[in-house]
Amino acid sequence: MAKWIMVVDDDVANLKMAGAILSKNNMRVTALKSGKALLDYICEHGTPDLILLDIMMPEMDGFETLKNLRELEKKKSLSETPVIFLTADANTGTESKGFEVGVSDYIRKPFNPEVLLRRIDNVISMQSEMENLKNEASVDKLTGFMNKAATTTEFSKLCAQESGCLMMIDLDSFKLVNDLYGHEMGDKVLISFANIIRETLPEGSKYGRIGGDEFTAFCVNTDTEEAVVEITKALNEKLVKKAKELMGPDMNIPLGTSVGGIMVPIHGNDYGSLLKLADKSLYKVKKNGKHGCALYSSDFMEDDNEGNGLMDIRGISEILGERNIHDDALFLDMDAFAHVYRYSTRYFMRNGVNVLKVLFTLERLEGASDSDYKNKCDEFGNHVRKSLRKSDMLTRSRYNQYFVLIPDIREEHTEMVVNSVIKKWNDNHGGILDISYETEFVRRDEIEPYSDGRASVVIVDDDIININSAVKALSEHDVNVTPFLSGAEFLEYISMSEKLPLLILLDIKMKDMDGFAIMDKLKAMGGDISRVPVIFLTADDSEGNEVVGLSKGAVDYIKKPFTPEILNVRVNHILELAVLRKRYSDRRKV
Repeated sequence: MAKWIMVVDDDVANLKMAGAILSKNNMRVTALKSGKALLDYICEHGTPDLILLDIMMPEMDGFETLKNLRELEKKKSLSETPVIFLTADANTGTESKGFEVGVSDYIRKPFNPEVLLRRIDNVISMQSEMENLKNEASVDKLTGFMNKAATTTEFSKLCAQESGCLMMIDLDSFKLVNDLYGHEMGDKVLISFANIIRETLPEGSKYGRIGGDEFTAFCVNTDTEEAVVEITKALNEKLVKKAKELMGPDMNIPLGTSVGGIMVPIHGNDYGSLLKLADKSLYKVKKNGKHGCALYSSDFMEDDNEGNGLMDIRGISEILGERNIHDDALFLDMDAFAHVYRYSTRYFMRNGVNVLKVLFTLERLEGASDSDYKNKCDEFGNHVRKSLRKSDMLTRSRYNQYFVLIPDIREEHTEMVVNSVIKKWNDNHGGILDISYETEFVRRDEIEPYSDGRASVVIVDDDIININSAVKALSEHDVNVTPFLSGAEFLEYISMSEKLPLLILLDIKMKDMDGFAIMDKLKAMGGDISRVPVIFLTADDSEGNEVVGLSKGAVDYIKKPFTPEILNVRVNHILELAVLRKRYSDRRKV
């Protein structure tokens, strides 16, 4: 099928030239003269494979058009269309800004036909590969739901930004379906149940499959127990009806579904922590007859802590420092907080950040009822979360205690910050809680060092000044750079190394062996090394070299002398795909 390209430029001559080049190469071309015309056309006809967008246009320039395009795509739930900026502006600041707002590439005007075609092909190929990799890595093939990894990523965002109900949904007695009717029938039941979830949950809900017969869902703005009960009842009724259609009316397996829910953000905003609490709710249902639902409440935590005395701030710190549970975020349960505690302190050390610890303890004031007290204990955690910054973190150590980490704060500001949290609470919720607190200020020399885990890039250039410039620029942006001053040295290294780089920066003109020859040798090696993306570096302004480099399979071409900003944005743009490709490749090997 012909690639569909939209060209947006207020210069008719440029439109005709681009249209002629693309049409001759079997591409479908739509030419438009303004950003507004582009947005109107997409509303009526949908999105193309790629958009060539001029930056300098009257009324709405390329940057504003791109911003409006992304908003339109989000509103209509469309995938982001790759955009290449067309410009005669050689300003590196403009190029850097473009990559920051999500442009896929830049093409200078007047454009060389072969460069135009090669860069369009590169961008579309990269976009297609990224979508395929993301789809393979994120979609459960049986149900079409998000898989466990994708669910974690998507639901982490939802729990951090939205209010609603997080649900653990589990099929009851599903094993009997496989045992009595076979796994093929079991798959049919799972597919049917996934469709039932889609049609039953409120509009705007998200869902994922996290195990064999385990699902999770996030229902936006679902905030009552009654709503969860109605959803559970509908799931059970539809499931039994569908099961009898599939296995016959005499099917007597006690098939059903149990739902454990937790309200967000009342009990926090971290998906990993919330999922564990929803699982506790699910366990309660399973233990009491199945085919029903339960919502997590502070009573669960009170039961867990029954008989335990209050902990001091140093005791909590020691527990967190010793445990090893994988998770991270803003508002976490105690176990999950352990990992974030260590991860964050490494970050603080690396960046020279001091840390304030605060432990809030909540007691009931005389005259307050037990239920009011417990409800206010629940609300207090959300109040703390909203009162502090996004970089601050907290956990609930008991139903009436919250432990907070506040980085990047001066010691003399401790009382002001803590008292502000308490004052805001008392101004709006006074009369129920008596709030006390402890604090501990930790300086960076008390924190353990961090470990490195950066993206790896190789640069091959016989000019030591260029080498040093690239290493300095990329290292400052968490990229690990390995330099080589000759092609022979690099090829010897790559033939013996077990660990390949994610990206190769390759100078074209070198004394012992030019960049084109090195790339030919890499391709001839075959295997994984032949697929590592290459960016050519050159001080040669001739378009011929760019054409040759792109035709050999280079993903980009950067002219020297480069600015640190341009080098970083172009390298990071390519690394996004390289990291995704490696992550999925590693997953397939497991």
